[in-house]
Amino acid sequence: MKQAGYMKFELLRTFRNRRYFVLTFGFPLVLYFLVAAPNRHDHDFGGSGLSAPLYYMTGLAAFGTMGAMLSAGGRIATERAVGWNRQLRITPLTTRAYFRAKIVTAYITALVSLLLLYVAGSILGVSLSAGSWIQMTLLILVGLIPFGAMAVLFGHLLTPESIGPAMGGSIALLAFLGGTWFPITSGVMAQIAKLLPSYWLVQASHVALGGAAWGARGWITMAAWTVVLGVLAGRAYRRDTARA
Repeated sequence: MKQAGYMKFELLRTFRNRRYFVLTFGFPLVLYFLVAAPNRHDHDFGGSGLSAPLYYMTGLAAFGTMGAMLSAGGRIATERAVGWNRQLRITPLTTRAYFRAKIVTAYITALVSLLLLYVAGSILGVSLSAGSWIQMTLLILVGLIPFGAMAVLFGHLLTPESIGPAMGGSIALLAFLGGTWFPITSGVMAQIAKLLPSYWLVQASHVALGGAAWGARGWITMAAWTVVLGVLAGRAYRRDTARA
């Protein structure tokens, strides 16, 4: 199987899955309209000087893209259960090409989710400069790298029955501690939050609120998570294939 052919197959299969399509793209949009639409005329949200639709759009941008990225783990777990990845290993498709297709598909899904939220934000009156849109988007895409490694790790550790609750719980916890819904600015929780990749993913989206891009601590934290999760994902894959 050629790499380009498998990539096309993976994209078509993903976007033809109606249930996946609704949950991945629809859930963040529904949440956004539920929390932002009633406050669309609030231009000083919580005394911050920011509009409520803008604040919630940036938070849910991190939430939606994180979920889209981790969804690759569910597809890997399902393929392991039915033996599809074992069949692929007897084809000319390389392991690197297999995972590249998974991650690229997850990135495209995340980007579509992000663009849909941008459109929803615009409908509710969000207006940013072109530079702010571009900077926020690029930094979010970089911030998703460790979540790609996490998806591979989950996909090779968990079964199709357990990965759904595990991913749902992980996304909810990481989103909460990362400050998706409200900022955690003091105390032990704030110190814990700054050690998590979700915190810096949210900070990436908050550049649209006038926040600064990552400093050295942000880049070091994200790089460390990427390396650690990448190593663990590699070990999980090798152990899994050794048993097959």
